[in-house]
Amino acid sequence: MQLDFDFELDREQSLALGALALLVVFWGVAAASSLGSWSAAADEAAQRRSILAQVEAAQRRGGAANGKAAIAPAAAFLAAPTQGQASALLQAHLTKLVGAQHASVTTSAAQPTTRDDTPDVVRLRATFDIGLAALQALLYELETGAPYVFVDGLSVSPQRGGQSGAEQPLLRVTLDLRALWRRAQI
Repeated sequence: MQLDFDFELDREQSLALGALALLVVFWGVAAASSLGSWSAAADEAAQRRSILAQVEAAQRRGGAANGKAAIAPAAAFLAAPTQGQASALLQAHLTKLVGAQHASVTTSAAQPTTRDDTPDVVRLRATFDIGLAALQALLYELETGAPYVFVDGLSVSPQRGGQSGAEQPLLRVTLDLRALWRRAQI
């Protein structure tokens, strides 16, 4: 008994077979890609859990007396009854610090919170012209003073034609700031 296979394909069958092969390759690549994304997300989650465990362990070891967690002082927060008023307090605080450096805020606006933010976060974007030395002093005061203010974004560009006191060029600075607020009772 001899088997004779004759596999001659016409044009339509060849195209259909080619399309099927492309479809199988496409789904294979899609599956491999999704598995890679899942693996990367799982690795990142594991890293974050590890960091959280380290922070919790450090807090238990070196936390405040009686095993209680260290709590930031009240001055670290903007105290206001609403988030809008807390944004206004942050804007006033920044205006005061910029004014102490002999500059003034050109524009400022409250920014919406991101989905990663907790409900007690306020955000502000402000633009002003200032010299380099004054900018360094301002950033130091912002990040070391109270209330606690975090600089999330900083954009600096030279300002043409503007000169501050000692031939130091002015810089156009845009800051994205974040601060925490506590609801104050009226």
